[in-house]
Amino acid sequence: MATSSASARFQDQTFTIRRKVFRLIGAGFEVYDSAERLVLFSEQKGFRLREDIRIYSDASKAEEVLSIQARNWVDFAAAYDVTDPTTGEKVGGLKRKGFRSLLRDQWIMMDPSDQDLGTIEEDSTMMATVRRFVPYGSFIPQKFVGTVNSQPVCEFRQHFNPIVQKITIDFSPDQLNLLDHRLGLAAGILLCAIEGRQS
Repeated sequence: MATSSASARFQDQTFTIRRKVFRLIGAGFEVYDSAERLVLFSEQKGFRLREDIRIYSDASKAEEVLSIQARNWVDFAAAYDVTDPTTGEKVGGLKRKGFRSLLRDQWIMMDPSDQDLGTIEEDSTMMATVRRFVPYGSFIPQKFVGTVNSQPVCEFRQHFNPIVQKITIDFSPDQLNLLDHRLGLAAGILLCAIEGRQS
């Protein structure tokens, strides 16, 4: 369940993640709220055998508010811990379903105790197959649906833009407040980072 102590910057219902262009090392992501205000800045560190992504309150990187770190070195079915560095609190975890993601991207969301919380899945097997195997199918934007207890809690929609990678996260389906937005935003940034590396 979403924590009441989460900063106000995480409480909006809609966010857009934009990948910064023209970076030679690592990757950068800007997160905007529904009013187009920059609320978070994320940096993916380069030349790391273990994925290391930090999320800051702004581009100055003076205040780190979340971290996403892989548990192991390069791993086909990698698991990632999402942590609040200011308190040491573990927000939750994300794990890629290795071989299943060859045909259709699938992730497991975990609670702070590493118990399965829900899933994030590419919209359909048919559309996933088209994106992977049909000529120019990779230009079809991806869509992911997040569920907790079989209830929809969020949607991730990739925008078609050949220059700037963008994903919009919509938390409005989560009427029961089942998902901590911090974990959802971490998932969105991780999807941007992984998709960008694979493309």
